[in-house]
Amino acid sequence: MKKASPKHAYFTLGVLLSVIVVGTIGYSLLGFTPSEAVYQTIITIATVGFEEVHQLDNTGMWFTSFLVVVSIGIFFYAVTSFTRYIVEGVFMNTYKDSKVKRKIDKISDHVVICGYGRNGKQAAIELSQHKVKVVIIEQDAEIIQMLRDTPGMLYVEGDAADEEVLKLTHLENARAMITTLPQDADNLFVVLSAKELNPHIKIISRASLDNSDVKLKRAGATNVIMPDKIGGQRMAKLVAQPDVVEFIELMLLQSIDNMVLEEVSCHDLSFCFEGKSIYELDIRDTSGANIIGLKRKDKSYLINPLPETKLTSSDKLFALGTRSQIKQLIKTITSDGTGA
Repeated sequence: MKKASPKHAYFTLGVLLSVIVVGTIGYSLLGFTPSEAVYQTIITIATVGFEEVHQLDNTGMWFTSFLVVVSIGIFFYAVTSFTRYIVEGVFMNTYKDSKVKRKIDKISDHVVICGYGRNGKQAAIELSQHKVKVVIIEQDAEIIQMLRDTPGMLYVEGDAADEEVLKLTHLENARAMITTLPQDADNLFVVLSAKELNPHIKIISRASLDNSDVKLKRAGATNVIMPDKIGGQRMAKLVAQPDVVEFIELMLLQSIDNMVLEEVSCHDLSFCFEGKSIYELDIRDTSGANIIGLKRKDKSYLINPLPETKLTSSDKLFALGTRSQIKQLIKTITSDGTGA
């Protein structure tokens, strides 16, 4: 059965009111006062069986018969439509919201996304592909309804700049927050509020104006993305180095033959491999994956590290390979060196 919509309910109400107006005018022409005409029209179309306000003459009886025939179907259709709209629109939404709230109350290690516009929606899709749990904050009623109707979506309705709304997402248990609100001032306020609730949370913020990135980082944003600037750079790169751009997109945005670029932490690096070089670990031969980058404890990066580069447990590797090769790489660097 098709779900009752607000537009459908309003249309039905308009038709019902039109019938009441026609009936009121008709009874007024038959000599009824305005109040009597409205009352007589309503008891006629509702078929409640009350006595007429005045005794009807022949013309009045014909008009009443016509009004009953025309209105009875419209009246009961309107009652049915409004009942469906109330049940589906109010009670069903309340049920869905309470169900989502119960799930959010139990969530942890999730990502909070503030704003479900183009940037927020794309971020949610990407995170979902990586099996990361997402909670969305949105105040647009139409978007919230769309989220309600999408299975598996977790959302909080409200203004992300409101600290009480942020608390509903259990930000203290989140791994990160992405704020994609259209106004930089709103993103700045969200960052400040989020840092008060969780000082250690990683925050990725959107910015539009040139100097906003500096302010957002001062407020506590870990990274600031400027879509317009990135878009311009990408368009220029597509002119100057089109194949390089497409190659990087193939690695980062698309799944080609199950090939992925993954970040691998050395936190669980086996003690017998601590201080060993990439060459000594023989990662390429043992796993099939390629180490194309490395991040040090001081947050410096090594691009295409040399084979003699030594690893520590504080390093992070950027490896290119299939998912099975990445799993084998993790197994290799966390094993005890005996092949177990």
